[in-house]
Formats: sequence, structure tokens, C-alpha cells
Amino acid sequence: MKIGLFIPCYVDQFYPNVGIATYELLQKLGCDVRFPMKQTCCGQPMANSGYEHLTQGCDANFVANFAEFDYIVCPSGSCVLHVKEHLHDEKNEAASAKIRKSVFELTEFITDILKVATIEGNFPHKVGMHISCHGQRGLKLSQMSELNAAPFSKPEQLLHGIKGIEIASLNRKDECCGFGGTFCVTEEAISVKMGKDRIKDHEEQGVEYITGFDMSCLMHLEGILRREKSPIKTIHIAEILNSK
Repeated sequence: MKIGLFIPCYVDQFYPNVGIATYELLQKLGCDVRFPMKQTCCGQPMANSGYEHLTQGCDANFVANFAEFDYIVCPSGSCVLHVKEHLHDEKNEAASAKIRKSVFELTEFITDILKVATIEGNFPHKVGMHISCHGQRGLKLSQMSELNAAPFSKPEQLLHGIKGIEIASLNRKDECCGFGGTFCVTEEAISVKMGKDRIKDHEEQGVEYITGFDMSCLMHLEGILRREKSPIKTIHIAEILNSK
């Protein structure tokens, strides 16, 4: 299978190691991975702000870059959900429909498509798992705690195979961190307060790292941690799964 690596713009600009870890991890799992050099933003920031009608250029470029692949894999649940629900190209709607069905968040692809249950690695630290809203409620990567249903978590399932890791049990494991894309800009005070509440839960459990499958949420939490001079660090799940 041919895999197209979709790297969100904020990862490309600020956290390139996450993209590299994703690429290396997929290669280790036997995938033929390609990175289209002309890919740009998927258009999510405009859509979040109510300007989805201005994303036609982003959509057309995305289709042009990823139409040839069997699967598209991305280390970001929110960007994947945006493409799944909003990608359209009037000049090539058939390709758009194919892409919407073949784009996957990284841990979703590993568990659901590759059928990998555990990954070998080594990360001897206590870690708190942040479950981002788009991945949980949109992509169904884990069970919502308000439902009377059997719990599951595709990201945590993969982490359990890593040697030395201790996954903290949080009090409110699927509470929003307050990032919300452009919400953190238009409602800064509320966003920061939500982020501080989320971090407090991790602090009470004595974690060394906060991980997750959306670097955007981790970036928001990282900013608060730095301003608070906290020793807690953030790390994308791809970097843990790619550890040796």
C-alpha cells in the first residue's frame, strides 16, 4: 500500500520532530511512505472561523497532492476530521470522496488498518494521556466517559506496549483543554483557564509528560506549562511510539 504522509502546517513549522517520528514509525511498521512536497494547510483554521467558502484553494491543492495514495496518514485528529467532513473539489469530486474515506489519524491507522495491537519501545516515565475532542468525539478514537459503555482507547492501547511507561489515571480524562483552534484566540481568557484546569489534573497525578495525538492541544498546554514554569513536558504520542 502507498501511504501519503499528511503533516499539519503547525507541526511542519514548530514541531518537525513529530513529523519525522511519524514517518519513521510508519516505515518500521512496513509502510511505503511518501511525503508530497507541495502540501499546505488543509483549510481547518478558515473553516473554524466560519470561512469554509474560502478554503477551495486548500481543498484543490490537497486533492492534487494526495489523490494517488491508498491511504493518507496524519499525526493530528483535528486535521483528519476536517478533511473527512469538509474536503470537496468541484473539478475532482470523485478523488475528494476517495480521500475522505482513506485519511486516518496515526493511531487509528495503526490499530484499525495495520491491525497492530502493540508496538515495542522504551519510555521510562509517568505519562498523562490527553484525549483531544476532535479525535474522541469525531473520529471515535476512545470512549466518551459520559456514556454507559465499555471503555476503550486506541492511543492508550498502543502505549501499554511501551517498556517502562506508567500511564496516569486522570480524574477527568476526556475534558477539553480549551485550545479549540481559533477559539484560543477569540476567547483567550476562557481558553487559558480551561488549559490550567486540564494541567492541574495531570499535576495531581505527578506526571512527567503529557502526551496526546493532537500537537495543537499539546502546544496550547505547553505554552501554559512554560509560563507557569512547570517541570512537566509535552510530547506527541508518535515520539513515544517511535522511542527505542
